[in-house]
Amino acid sequence: MVMKPRERVRAALNHEATDRVPIVLGVSNATSLQMGAYHRLREYLDLDLPDRYLYDWPELGTAAIDEIVLQRLHSDVRGVLDRHPESTLRANADRGPGEPFVDSWGIGQIELEPGMWFPAIHPLKDARSIGDLERYQGWPDMNDPTRVAHVAEEARRLAEEDEYAIMATPWLLFPFERAIQMQGMEPFLLNMIERPEFARALLEKCAALCKQLMAHFLRELGENVDIIKIGDDLGTTAGLLISPKMYREFLKPVHADYIAFIKERTRAKVFFHTDGDVYPLLHDFIEVGVDILNPIQPVGEMADFERLNGRFGNAVVFCGGVDTAHVLRSASPDEVREETRRVIETLGKNSGFLLSSVHTITHNVPPANVLAMVDEAVK
Repeated sequence: MVMKPRERVRAALNHEATDRVPIVLGVSNATSLQMGAYHRLREYLDLDLPDRYLYDWPELGTAAIDEIVLQRLHSDVRGVLDRHPESTLRANADRGPGEPFVDSWGIGQIELEPGMWFPAIHPLKDARSIGDLERYQGWPDMNDPTRVAHVAEEARRLAEEDEYAIMATPWLLFPFERAIQMQGMEPFLLNMIERPEFARALLEKCAALCKQLMAHFLRELGENVDIIKIGDDLGTTAGLLISPKMYREFLKPVHADYIAFIKERTRAKVFFHTDGDVYPLLHDFIEVGVDILNPIQPVGEMADFERLNGRFGNAVVFCGGVDTAHVLRSASPDEVREETRRVIETLGKNSGFLLSSVHTITHNVPPANVLAMVDEAVK
């Protein structure tokens, strides 16, 4: 029997049998296409559509996928997002060409080349004490209603249509990543070693602000949501950014509290995004309440999908698995189809799997390979 997309996703989230593997594409910065890749896909499909960006944020560079393309990609989910506050959008609309984009935290993105932006302005890069945090005047106003004014209506419409699973993806509510962006990676990681009380205070401040906005977001969603996306990038292709011991000391309590806060307010499943080889932390993620783990990047110990699924497939739903950096970018369509089958057959053994690319589909991925992936999944 052919399932509706929402029914298909909900079954997978409960580790129940589905008519085909659900596909998650186009609903968050971790599961969509960069604008260059989207241009190529639209041209390939002979579609004349305007450019729209996730979060109305061109500097992020991630396309907001049009409905006709989402249907061609067989995506089983639709997204509900927050927005930058109106004051931030107005301030950035008035800046000169090439000037940095500065968000509501005071973090700035600079233009490396036309259309390519990178976070390089860190307002607390020189902070070293709790007093420095108390004196900082740039903390965001998470009570600004313009961040979530649209959420209730969008979620209600999707719920009434009852066709696609609803995946809510509030932007950058990731405590570890916010702390890193406030200071820069090297200063913050050094402070975790040299000034642990300061680092812990910064993490807790970021987490409190994340929870504050998340509360507003969840209130606006009500019951009209199936998945809540959060995360923190903790891995690289070579291993963890911080040791398991440091994760358990600094971050695990923050993640446990954050996820408990979310689950007290919604029945939605918690989708946790973290790149790289994070295998040593998988037990920890499950213990703190992660329901869906993304993007399952095939590097290091994470690359052994048989072992990964055998050890953890009954406890968590995997989302992702199809490598963007090598397979989607460089393989032939036939090789993409073969790899898609392998991913589904290994990560999908326990009926708890959502297919997606490993992170955002980058500018250099051929459109034929994107379609080969989703068409093989449907086949």
